[in-house]
Amino acid sequence: MRLSLRRAAVIAACALSLSAAQAALKPGDAAPTFAAEAALGGKTFRFQLGDALAKGPVVLYFFPKAFTQGCTVEAHLFAEASERFAALGATVVGVSGDNIDTLKRFSVEACRDKFAVAGASAKTIEDYDARSSWRADMADRISYVIGKDGKIVFTHHGSDPEAHVANTLKAVEQLAKQAR
Repeated sequence: MRLSLRRAAVIAACALSLSAAQAALKPGDAAPTFAAEAALGGKTFRFQLGDALAKGPVVLYFFPKAFTQGCTVEAHLFAEASERFAALGATVVGVSGDNIDTLKRFSVEACRDKFAVAGASAKTIEDYDARSSWRADMADRISYVIGKDGKIVFTHHGSDPEAHVANTLKAVEQLAKQAR
């Protein structure tokens, strides 16, 4: 009986994950514009997607909760790759439903002062089809690469933080090749 309940839980989790992945914005879709309070190196500022896109492509990665294991690992990995993203002209921004005080600390401790993290509203999380299937007040782990034209270029949905960094970096490299 216990095994059956576990299997049912795994199947339900996979189904929810697949439905979220299928609902994600697709390449060619317009990225919803938004502004949010953000932090970089412990200092707050107003992040505006349009301003970031004026400089080049944006890697917008949604994460569930600052200071949780997977989210901290993902932030460390994006921090380690930040120079490669910057060399390709891309801006990396982490997005969650966390409050700005938490994100100020997270931007220093986990993001290592390398990239900004923004506190998204429930509407922004919903607009990006990034709402967690487990808790409505949290974002799911989903990453987008948005081209300078404001269109989604690449979407990655999954629980492996390393895959988000590796796959978005590949997408940004491909975008840079196409721009030449």
